[in-house]
Amino acid sequence: MLKIECIIKPSRMDELREALVEHGIKGMTAWEVKGFGRQKGHKELYRGSEYDVLFIPKILVMIVIDESQAEEVVELIQKATRTGTSGAIGDGKIFLSPIKETVRIRTGETGRDAV
Repeated sequence: MLKIECIIKPSRMDELREALVEHGIKGMTAWEVKGFGRQKGHKELYRGSEYDVLFIPKILVMIVIDESQAEEVVELIQKATRTGTSGAIGDGKIFLSPIKETVRIRTGETGRDAV
């Protein structure tokens, strides 16, 4: 099994959720987070004063899948979250990590059955 974590723009969350559900992914967890990468923040105007926003709002999504689904799920995430803005940065990142074991608390099921 693999854990996929992706950091995406908040505006792409609905598209990602719909794509994962259509693909048969049964669950996901999402957090509102803030961070920066190559985007390095931006300037905003508030009541006539300009200020720096150093941490950009993002969504961190976590799903656990069978390893055999990895390539197609990563591709699906890219398609659902890519903004298509040529040359623009900030669409996010995808991280894959191995999962040693999974246990469903309610039933005690383990492995794939617990996902």
